Amino acid sequence: MNKTVAIFISLAFFACNQIWAQEVETQQKVFTTLVDLPVTSVKNQQSTGTCWSFATISFIESELLRLGNSKSDLSEMYIVRWAYSQKAKRYFHLHGKGNYSEGGQAHDVLNVVREHGFVPESVYSGNQYGSDFHIHKEMVESTKAMLDVIVTNPNRKVTPVWEESVNAVLDTYMGKTPKNFVLNGVEYTPVSYAKKMGFNADDYVELTSYADYSYYQTVDLEVPDNWSDDLYYNVQLNDLMAIINHALRNGFTVCWDGDVSEKGFSHRDGYAVLPATKAVDMSDSEIAKWENNLADNKGDTSSDNRELTVDENLRQVTFDNYETTDDHLMHLTGIVKDQNGTVYYKTKNSWADNSNEYGGYLNMSEAYVKLKTVAIMVHKDAIPSEIKKKLGL
Repeated sequence: MNKTVAIFISLAFFACNQIWAQEVETQQKVFTTLVDLPVTSVKNQQSTGTCWSFATISFIESELLRLGNSKSDLSEMYIVRWAYSQKAKRYFHLHGKGNYSEGGQAHDVLNVVREHGFVPESVYSGNQYGSDFHIHKEMVESTKAMLDVIVTNPNRKVTPVWEESVNAVLDTYMGKTPKNFVLNGVEYTPVSYAKKMGFNADDYVELTSYADYSYYQTVDLEVPDNWSDDLYYNVQLNDLMAIINHALRNGFTVCWDGDVSEKGFSHRDGYAVLPATKAVDMSDSEIAKWENNLADNKGDTSSDNRELTVDENLRQVTFDNYETTDDHLMHLTGIVKDQNGTVYYKTKNSWADNSNEYGGYLNMSEAYVKLKTVAIMVHKDAIPSEIKKKLGL
């Protein structure tokens, strides 16, 4: 980029920030806590599209607290490393027609844990490429290029070392995953460590709510990052919200998958709302792209505090026209209300604890969650009994 242009953009961005700050200053919200569940510290996914691992590991860490363990710091990149291998194999089996990218879903974490367990952050950092922060673009693009050559079968037969070659590149960037490790004088394998902590991946389910699918059946949720074609329980919207509320009010946190590209989403200001006036979509959602769109995102809240009324039809329409996409995963850890009585869900993000003035958290309004939730993951016991019965759980 030309240096003069870069300086101009920086000054313009600063000016937009100042305008944005002035506009929201008069719209300050005051929140009262209703539910606030135990959590671990806010982490930073840095320059990666691995929110799915950070959100789900945060969720697991809260589950471990609920199960009576002390606070833990699990390695997100241990999960990511294994997931890349699994994605590569599926991409190969689909002759290069599948999804091989940084994105994923909450079940990707559970699928790794079932087979490979988990490890503390101190055991596996997942960064062997000399950077001060996680960045996967070069690694993913280079391994995808390898896979694209391999699946064209230039040798006229499958090369038996293709998988070893791809994994060698992943290991070069991220490091080999440990077979065992010592913690507090005790030797564990990743699987035995997860078992010792009392975590059972089979205790958790994912749920969604879309009218095009049969209700109270398992469905293959058709989003690109569901590359493994895992199944979700499809429930009616009222039941989806009932599950979220019942979980949080009974000590269970919720892993949330949804859309943060709405005009009413402001991580910087610590809340997300769904203004009654039509929201303007942004082009993407991870934090760097969100920052680049900040100038377009100004004035996101309606001064009269009105929000859209959300029903199943609106959810389906916005899903079908790509207004709602599975672009980010976060962790719901509590319930608050503002000075007007509007209910919000306290949300732990993975954009670092210094990414806003609220320690990396934000509050998403009930209307926002109703419309912009693509899916959730909860413990089976977090689901109200009458809904569990409908699902046959």
